[in-house]
Amino acid sequence: MYDTRGLSAKGKNGLESLKRRSSRRRLIILSIFAGTAAVFAAAFLFILQYFHVENIYVEGNLHYTSDEIIEMVTGGRFGDNSLYLSLKYRDKGIQDIPFIQTMDVDVLSPDTIRIIVYEKSIAGYVEYLDRYMYFDRDGIVVEASATKTDGIPEITGIDFNQVVLYEALPVENQDVFREILSITQILSKYGLSADKIYFDDAGEMTLYFGDVRARLGSEENMEEKVGRLQQLLPSAEGKKGVFRLENYSGSGENVSFELDD
Repeated sequence: MYDTRGLSAKGKNGLESLKRRSSRRRLIILSIFAGTAAVFAAAFLFILQYFHVENIYVEGNLHYTSDEIIEMVTGGRFGDNSLYLSLKYRDKGIQDIPFIQTMDVDVLSPDTIRIIVYEKSIAGYVEYLDRYMYFDRDGIVVEASATKTDGIPEITGIDFNQVVLYEALPVENQDVFREILSITQILSKYGLSADKIYFDDAGEMTLYFGDVRARLGSEENMEEKVGRLQQLLPSAEGKKGVFRLENYSGSGENVSFELDD
């Protein structure tokens, strides 16, 4: 006869041994997982702290403030982490933002980034269907906005029957865009910025600076006219009227200022 009691005891001992080994394996696996998780957590915390952005430099922005540009780039989860930003914007810029061609993000150090803004070249705008239609030096409409931007002149006196985004303004005299580019460059040279540029039926130009106007006439001697205007504008502060510069040639002749009635 077999001793079944002995077999039963051996079976129980074997089962308990298996359970102990299984428990040890689970404990080892859990320890490995816990250790790995701790390493990843420590690494993640290190990345968050070491690559936390403290200094941001913004260059090239005119239409948007530096704070607005920073919010565009760093807004959202992990937006204040230079490692994340370097991966997100590696070999590509930020596009599809009104008035901006692209933006590049350079990581200078773990806590410092530089945002370089490349804005679209805007020469002026016209009003059309309650929108401000901004166009470039070639007359191509590049933006339609409900917001008027300081520093960009309104262009009036040019006739068109429609405005199509990303197409040229359909004006009869295409030379007007060359004239707009020329006058805005001259104004910039002398530190001036006109609110509005008006072209009459003869193509002659009048600039608006608040309540003060400057009739420049034809393109002849334009640089001399603007140079003299720069000297005269401070004297008209608080007044309403027009400087008559149509015939000014830069020879020292007087320029009249006619007060509005």
